[in-house]
Amino acid sequence: MVEHLADMMERKSPAWAWLEGPPAHLATYVGTGVWDERTIAQQAAALTEDDPDFIAIVDGELTRTRAQIMAEAEALSAAMYQRGLRKGDVIAFQIPNWYEAMVVNLAAAMSGLVINPIVPIYRDHEVSQMLEDCGARAIFVASTFRKFDFEAMALRIRTHLPTLEHVFTVRGSGPEDYAALVAEGRNFAFTWPEVDPLGVKLVLYTSGTTGRPKGVLHSHVSIARILRESAADWGLSAGEATLMPSPVTHVSGYANGLEAPFICGTRTVLMEAWNAEDALRLIVQHNLVGTVAATPFLVELADTARKFGNRLSGFRYFACGGAAVPDDLIPAANAAFDDCHAFRVFGASEVPLVTFGWPHDEQLAATTDGRIGDYDVRIVDHEHRPLPDGTEGEILARGPAMMLGYADAEQTRAAITEDGYFRTGDLGIRSPAGAITITGRKKDLIIRGGENISAKEIEDVLLRHPKVREAAVVAMPHPRLGEGVCAYVITAEAGIDASALVAHVGDSGLAKQKIPERFEFRDDFPRTAAGKVRKDQLRAEVKTLVEADQTGGAS
Repeated sequence: MVEHLADMMERKSPAWAWLEGPPAHLATYVGTGVWDERTIAQQAAALTEDDPDFIAIVDGELTRTRAQIMAEAEALSAAMYQRGLRKGDVIAFQIPNWYEAMVVNLAAAMSGLVINPIVPIYRDHEVSQMLEDCGARAIFVASTFRKFDFEAMALRIRTHLPTLEHVFTVRGSGPEDYAALVAEGRNFAFTWPEVDPLGVKLVLYTSGTTGRPKGVLHSHVSIARILRESAADWGLSAGEATLMPSPVTHVSGYANGLEAPFICGTRTVLMEAWNAEDALRLIVQHNLVGTVAATPFLVELADTARKFGNRLSGFRYFACGGAAVPDDLIPAANAAFDDCHAFRVFGASEVPLVTFGWPHDEQLAATTDGRIGDYDVRIVDHEHRPLPDGTEGEILARGPAMMLGYADAEQTRAAITEDGYFRTGDLGIRSPAGAITITGRKKDLIIRGGENISAKEIEDVLLRHPKVREAAVVAMPHPRLGEGVCAYVITAEAGIDASALVAHVGDSGLAKQKIPERFEFRDDFPRTAAGKVRKDQLRAEVKTLVEADQTGGAS
């Protein structure tokens, strides 16, 4: 085989070149048995040898066995190798909940490539930032999805990103489409390179409080650790099947949807888009036992179960988070099912599943955000001094499922304490029983239906409008999504209204979910003595305004 030209070119060092070996906060776990120190590809190969015909994934009418997934992943690996992609290179994917995402992820693991999932709601602005930051050399995109041309967007982006050499489509056409790559790759033998299971395998971007995305780095062993621990806690066994309506480009959908079948031996049933009636049908059809999804999905599934008189016998757990959960939601949902226990969980991309929930204690499941699981947790004050149980403070967490760090070394130093705890930026209280209850946030983020949205990013766009002098974006209550986006604006001159600003933000290239749903125009903002905007007061004010609107609408 003639070596590809890329093999003779000097490869740019990744942003995380500063990371040499396991970082200090994880080094103590090496060789202790806490981790299964194999790559996900190695674990998938072992499970496939054991039972090749077990169906690993269901995607609508499509099903794929372990053997089929492995064969497609090896063929895709060979095709990517032919195009010069080598161990350590980054490949991104912006694919809906389609089975091909599982193959792309597994092929990356086989090849020693670093995988970068990107949520499909993102557009040119966000996608460009992420691909540039991680130096991605290839991206797989849905050809089109929900009337949006992802291929055209990726090709636009490639014109100003010299590192992005390949745009591959999924469910499209042509020689650079997934189906063609797999067919091509079957003609070549692929030799798996030696891959370090403790090295970087995943870079997952999350909204930063400054508007700059943060690339969360995970190894093969960290995600596998939390999957095994949570499965044991929830009673999920090999051979059982779960529902995955959450995007597989989020940490919860990625882990529980794409990786769990090869870590826990389970089956994933994907949903391309959430629909409660479809979910109910899939649960019955495939004997599904549980899911991890956003809170609004739980509400709608329970309502649909009542509507059709189907109590979903055999469906055992619903772990929900990512949006505010009223205390009465869990008991009301549980009452709609025969055997299902719904519970709140808490975590982040950096520290997946800090809590596992309370499957068998409805009161604690309803009134807290879960029981501390595989983490050491501290609650600290503003000077980072530990606080006693029952006292509100910032939540710090440390454990074997924690991220390696951020792609950016400076961001990592700011986020991880000297003794290895991640500063979550969330405020909460720990009970003597080990329950965590989230009470607020230090970080300036809005959590809209499970999506982290940076207020600063939206403010920066608003300030580019010539008639906006100052902007403050805050979370406001949303009946379905938990939180919505409210923009407080001080204008530089008259003659601007909310519709003009909606169009301005929409034209900026930000995802439509980031367009403020409410604008409040003010002459000034409440401020601290140093002049800093008191966003806590703005959040309280808009909460009152929203509640007043709802009361008025009901009268």
